[in-house]
Order: sequence, then structure tokens, then C-alpha cells
Amino acid sequence: MRNKLFTAISGGKYKGKKLLLPPLSSTRSTKSIIKESFFNTVQFEIIQKNFIELFAGSGSMGLEAISRGAKRAYFVEKDKNAYEILLQNIASLNVQDKCSTVYGDTFVEFYNIIENIEEKSYFYFDPPFEIRDGMNEIYEKCYQLIKNIPTQKCELIAIEHMSSIVPHREIGSYKMQKSKKFGKTTISYYR
Repeated sequence: MRNKLFTAISGGKYKGKKLLLPPLSSTRSTKSIIKESFFNTVQFEIIQKNFIELFAGSGSMGLEAISRGAKRAYFVEKDKNAYEILLQNIASLNVQDKCSTVYGDTFVEFYNIIENIEEKSYFYFDPPFEIRDGMNEIYEKCYQLIKNIPTQKCELIAIEHMSSIVPHREIGSYKMQKSKKFGKTTISYYR
């Protein structure tokens, strides 16, 4: 029997609830310290707002947002195993009514989500790090998506990326507010 990997919700209504993680071979999970830092930054801002997690993996960021009062979470994940774990995590918290999931490629499905949201939302990009085969252009492709987010639908954009990457200071209408480094991983915020 394979060893199962877990993380836990760190705050809000579901604090302490365990979430399954996909195997490291299919996705790279957001570290607890990064998750905690992000939610300390947005704190009460996300209450009753939409949270859109792209390259969702287990859904730990969007489910944390729901736990902390977000109105709805949207998830896009194309790895079949990770997507099935995402669905299990949503069911384990019994928050299906607050979640929309898409099994597919973020670069394809993104536009459908943008079209279907009405109010300002939080966007969390956590693309696979470039060290994987075929991922050389992943950040540039993410920047193209960000350029297409209408400002009236965006409260904040966060990008989790390799610390060795120097992200653009401006992406379309959005300007970098700050970056916070956690070893090999950095999170950059845009408004």
C-alpha cells in the first residue's frame, strides 16, 4: 500500500482538517509556510469573494480560502490523479456547493472561468516549475492569461514561482505590489 501524503487547513471554519495530496511525481504542493503567508496577506479581504486556483493540484489554496470565508472557489487541474484527489478533498469538507471544478488545461479553460465570473476575484497561479520537461514557456504563457483578466473582475493576482525566476514588474494592466521569497519558492502579488 502506498503512503498517502497530507496537508491540513491552517485557519478558518475547517482549521485542522486534513487534505490528501497527489504524489510528488504529478504535482508540487504549496508549502504550509507559503499558504500561511498568502492568507496572512489577504486576511479578511477574501471573505465573500471568489477564489480562482489555476493548476490546482489538491485544491489546498482554494479550500483554505473557502475555510476562511471565500464565497466560491474555482479550480482547474489537468492531471487526472490530482483532479480525483481534488474532488475527494472537496467532498471530505462537504463544500461541493461552494466549488466549481474543471478537469482540463488551465491555458484552455481559463477563458471560460473568466467569462462566467461577474465580480472581482482572487487569482492564484501555481504553475508547474520549469524544471519539468515541456515547461520552458510556462511563465510567459501565464503572463498572457493575466493580461487577459479584465480589471473589473480582478481583486488580486498571486503567482507562486521558482525564486530563480525574475517575474515581470508589470503584466498588462497589473503592477507587482510585492514578492516574498521562501527558499526556492517565491510568491509575487499583482494588483
